[in-house]
Amino acid sequence: MPALAQTGLEAPAASASATPSVTLDTLFSDLKHERDDQKARRISERIWAQWRDSGSATVNLLMQWADKAVSDRKNGLALDLLDQAIVLMPDYVEGWNRRATLHFMMGNHGKSMVDINRVLTLEPRHFGAIAGMAAILSESGNDELELRAWEQMLEIYPANRQAQQKVGELADKLAGRKT
Repeated sequence: MPALAQTGLEAPAASASATPSVTLDTLFSDLKHERDDQKARRISERIWAQWRDSGSATVNLLMQWADKAVSDRKNGLALDLLDQAIVLMPDYVEGWNRRATLHFMMGNHGKSMVDINRVLTLEPRHFGAIAGMAAILSESGNDELELRAWEQMLEIYPANRQAQQKVGELADKLAGRKT
């Protein structure tokens, strides 16, 4: 989602006996226990690399084309490409997440939230989607729900500086309202 930078670092190859979900589970466990923000960021980059790889050359190509269309400001084309990726692989979390991000960029917050809900149904630990939800809640002025979203992110990714900062700011803001 818009609040988190995604990098192109690739995850190391998993052993033949490891499944992607086991690898993700291990990475999420490491992320939850890592307090150093730089080390945590490297773990999060490995998670993003796992999410980006759909396992399908066709879907990966559609996603690359969608990224290019977004960078060329051809949002309609990007949306069509993301729709096709989702049709081909309806359980591909990152297809839904990228479409949520595009809807957010286009100002379609309701559609973005629908896609975010689908992302979180498929992968409840998707901290990028949670950050996107927090951004939408921030724009709508819903401080209480935004705070809950950032707190949820910190449960998954405790070393995330942005989430830490937002929780502090929102907690102070809400405490000021109650006094």
